[in-house]
Amino acid sequence: MNSRIGSDPRIVVGVDGSAPSLAALDWAARQAGLTGSWLEVVIVWQWPMSFGYAMPLSSDFDPAAEAGRVLDSAVADVRKAHPDVEVRSSIIEGFPAQVLAEASKGAELLVVGSSGHGEFAGLLLGSVSEHCTTHAHCPVLVFRQ
Repeated sequence: MNSRIGSDPRIVVGVDGSAPSLAALDWAARQAGLTGSWLEVVIVWQWPMSFGYAMPLSSDFDPAAEAGRVLDSAVADVRKAHPDVEVRSSIIEGFPAQVLAEASKGAELLVVGSSGHGEFAGLLLGSVSEHCTTHAHCPVLVFRQ
């Protein structure tokens, strides 16, 4: 395990629980192991958009808690598969593309899966991936299965 977190190279990976994002996480963990980097796993949540009408949400709807469950599961799996990689995780409220671009500051690499849970999931390059490739502060790898 790295004892100098923060001073070693860092790879940031965005997850949303989708199969492409989890595959991207696994790839990023392998890359971190190969390069001696540590891994920052980020999940971003936001309140659903209403598009002009009230959305029916249950009173116990908690997107931050759901994001935490998804992140905890993903991080547990990656730690089990890659025990020698140091992993930190963050749950952040905001617009995913902007948060990930900001998280890329000082990173060696930003990794995102292609076509996750975004509104345009069927596009070849999703809106989050596209934003990250044009606004990140480091190289970006868009992982496609």
